[in-house]
Amino acid sequence: MNDLRQAFDQAAEGVKRLDYRPDNDTLLKLYALYKQGSEGDARGEQPGFFDFVGTAKHEAWLQLQGVSPDEAMRRYIALVEQLQA
Repeated sequence: MNDLRQAFDQAAEGVKRLDYRPDNDTLLKLYALYKQGSEGDARGEQPGFFDFVGTAKHEAWLQLQGVSPDEAMRRYIALVEQLQA
């Protein structure tokens, strides 16, 4: 496993141990960066109209279209480190 992937996985575990719950915008950023870093560009159908949370998550992920998985992992790690500080 390369160093970036290992740091990404450690950040994913670290975010679960935060002393507080981040605000919703930050949670959406974390979700989108994690999905882009682990799966690449968004795919699949848009969630249903009344699935507000699912729609917000999908739209946040779509905004990262074209960002490389490595760059998304770096941004995710930086955001988690900022939250842990």
